[in-house]
Amino acid sequence: MERKWIYAGIVAAALLVGSGTTYFITKTNYMKGAGESRVVERVVETDKAPAAHFTSYTPREYPDLTYAAENAVPAVVNIEVTQQVAVRSVDPFLEFFGIPQGYSGGSRSREIRAGGSGVIISPDGYIVTNHHVINNATELKVKLYDGRVFPAEIVGTDPTTEVALIKIDGEGLPSLAFGDSDALRLGEWVLAIGSPFDLQSTITAGIVSAKSRNLGAIPNQYRVESFIQTDAAVNPGNSGGALVNTAGELVGINTLIKSQTGTYMGYSFAIPSSIVRKVVVDLKEYGVVQRALLGIAYRDIDEEFVERFGEEYGIDGVGGVYVAEVTEGGAAEAAGVRKGDVITEVDGTTLGNNVNLGEIMSRYRPNDKINISVKRNGKTKQMEVVLRNKAGKAELLSRDYVDAAEELGGRFAEISDKAAKELRIDGGVRVTGIDEDGVLARARVRNGFIITHVNERPVRSVDDLNRIAGPVRSIDGVYPNGRGVSYTLIE
Repeated sequence: MERKWIYAGIVAAALLVGSGTTYFITKTNYMKGAGESRVVERVVETDKAPAAHFTSYTPREYPDLTYAAENAVPAVVNIEVTQQVAVRSVDPFLEFFGIPQGYSGGSRSREIRAGGSGVIISPDGYIVTNHHVINNATELKVKLYDGRVFPAEIVGTDPTTEVALIKIDGEGLPSLAFGDSDALRLGEWVLAIGSPFDLQSTITAGIVSAKSRNLGAIPNQYRVESFIQTDAAVNPGNSGGALVNTAGELVGINTLIKSQTGTYMGYSFAIPSSIVRKVVVDLKEYGVVQRALLGIAYRDIDEEFVERFGEEYGIDGVGGVYVAEVTEGGAAEAAGVRKGDVITEVDGTTLGNNVNLGEIMSRYRPNDKINISVKRNGKTKQMEVVLRNKAGKAELLSRDYVDAAEELGGRFAEISDKAAKELRIDGGVRVTGIDEDGVLARARVRNGFIITHVNERPVRSVDDLNRIAGPVRSIDGVYPNGRGVSYTLIE
């Protein structure tokens, strides 16, 4: 059967408010007492016959999840989302004759409602949730555990990590402190808290089944994935809710499930707090996520890689990443990294064995310095790298920074030299997917279009596109049939 990645908060318009998913972003301050634990002792009768149990029960050897549940539940909220969706008016007469219609003056909008979960991360009302929960929202309402309802505003959102931050006006609100997702151990007990199927404050328990899962599930070409996998039951409405350890600390934001039915089938996935915390801080302090780029294309060296390419590349063991390409003008090139190198460590952290390079890089900002260990021709070298931003500069992005690639709203792939020669162009990037709310959709660009210039700047590769900053004013390119087209956006 076909596998499906289901966002825990995606629901049909007909579902009741609150039955959708939620994303949440939090503030990095810790509540006093949030990390304290208590021991609950139970009196165990020992005068029963020895054969009454297969194993004896010893106090404190079995997990007590009551503290974590009672500590976390008040900080998990339900988010109600209202969206205005355009509906195209269709004239049956014109439709019969195939006449284009409904693009100007013939459309109307209708209101739909959905929702999800969120987590209060500071007493003054900052809430973290998922990007897909609040994306395209025209109105947000947050319902607290005690029944109070507040209007909310979007502080910022990051589609590459599926994290969003919203804010309500309040004081002394119950909040959760961040825990250390890196310290989670396989088999450790965790709780998932959210509002599945509009059942607010539902708690399910499970264990950490795996870490650093890269699923290719976030619908963004520049996605950063390193999910915590658990077997705690998560359903539509849980998205944006809390994944909590036994100390009652926030170690993840529940985001999606792997399912063939649209509901829970045994596995759920959460964004680790190590990623969430950094995104939240960036959105609060800078208004934009400060993404640091190493400037390479790479492959994880796992068993499959060794089996397929090990003999060719002289690699006989798993671990580290193989540098398949070095970005011209990027941080790695400046540090001396070459194609074919194997990066084994970043700042002393060994890559592999549930350590994901993408997750590690997501913790840094442009202009940060890192030390990497590189294997080349059987020898290991240490290199210092000064990380750069998307524009290829070693500086933080300003609050008004606009990422042209993200504003275009699509997915892109480089064209071959053969295709460029046939179309008589120097190069370009092919549009392989179009988002509903991006510039490409508004300009009515079609899949397959090859972009050669943006704002009159040449685009020969995806890296060229990533370096363009500022609002998109014009797009030039060619369709596969050779027809050249220029799109000019008028405000």
